[in-house]
This record gives sequence, structure tokens and C-alpha cells, in this order.
Amino acid sequence: MNKPSAGGVRARVRAELTEEIKNTARSHLASGGSAALSLRAVARELGMASSAIYRYYPSREILLTALIVDAYNTVGARVEEADAHCERDNFEERWLTIGRTVRAWAHESPHEYALIFGSPVPGYAAPDDTITPATRVPGAMLQLLADVEAAREGNGSTGHDSPTTPLPDGLRDELESNEYIGGTIPPQLLAVGLAAWAEMFGLISFELFGHFHNVISDLDEFFDHTMRSTATRLIL
Repeated sequence: MNKPSAGGVRARVRAELTEEIKNTARSHLASGGSAALSLRAVARELGMASSAIYRYYPSREILLTALIVDAYNTVGARVEEADAHCERDNFEERWLTIGRTVRAWAHESPHEYALIFGSPVPGYAAPDDTITPATRVPGAMLQLLADVEAAREGNGSTGHDSPTTPLPDGLRDELESNEYIGGTIPPQLLAVGLAAWAEMFGLISFELFGHFHNVISDLDEFFDHTMRSTATRLIL
């Protein structure tokens, strides 16, 4: 039996301690919010010297970035997996699945949801490292819209160009030229999709932060009803 190399043992220990630091930081997010996150406090809870933790995370901002990237990747992976198990031409069910998956994760990890979809962290500017992870969930929705459009083209439909809801020229130009989402989906459909996206996160945030208290009692039913209504706008 081969004996593990010293370098391999050190790498494993470092990886384990890195995860332990992040897990402790997540517990601090839950108790004090992102603004109160402190490297020194995390080190103190782990029994580390303050100078030692800086070898893993040289600044609070770098630790925050690691937590943000993990959160985006976790919810993104769950959405991608859930969507992959749906029938590709059942667009309503795919949209509902995306929403349900994000909502379930939000309830499971409310403080991580708040970190990436809540108010910006004071004094923190997200680096480019967060861009690709942040596109995983919206990427699933954009693929759904692209599939909706492909089905429309296959049926000879042009419903996304309905003259009753014309886009202002400036907005149309902006959606067509956007470097992240433009060019692949007609701007009319894209505008409807972005509105649906905002509505979905509005529902989740209102529920998570208590804004439906004494207003809606069956939040599961309300969420599904609203998401199905939104799907009708997306598909038709």
C-alpha cells in the first residue's frame, strides 16, 4: 500500500480547513449577516491565530467572494440537474421546476440566498470571479426561452412580436445588443422573460423575508399558481 505523500496530506488538510472556515463563516452570516462577517471572529471560533487564517483568506472580501461563488454554484447545479430531468418540450413544467428548485434552496439556505439575491454587501465590490457562477441559474432560463423560440419557429408562430405590446426602440436595441443575453432570443420574448425572472425572485424574496405574513397562508399554492400564470405569458 502506497504511503500518501507529504504534499498530498498537506493539500488534503488545507482543503478540509478551507471548507471549515467557509462553514463557520456561513454560520456567522446566519447569526449576524454579511456586514458583520469578520475573519478574526471566524478564526477565534476555530481556535486559530488571526494571522493563520489570512494564509487561507487574505481578506474578508476574498472570503465573501468564496461564499458567493459557492452559493451561486450550489443553486445553479441544482437548477441544471432538475431541469435536465424535465421533458424538453414541456416548457411550463421546466419553468415551474426552475422556480421550485430556487425556492427550495432559498428556504434551505436563507442567509446564502440573501447574500447573493438580497441587498448588496456594504463596501464589497464583486470581482469577475463571480460572473460565471452567477450565470448558471439565468442560463437555464435563457435556454428555456431559446427552446420556446425554436418551437415557435417550428410551428410558424410569431407570437413574440405581438403588435399590442411593442417594445420601445431604445429597449429593443439594448436587449438586442446586450453582450450577455442579446442576439439569440427575440427582444420581445426576452423582455417577457426578464419580467418573469424578476417576478419569480420577487415572490421568493417576499416569502423569505416575511412580506406575505397575514396576506397569504398557503404559500406553496400561491407560488405554483403565479409561476404557472407567468409560464403562460412566456409560452403564448
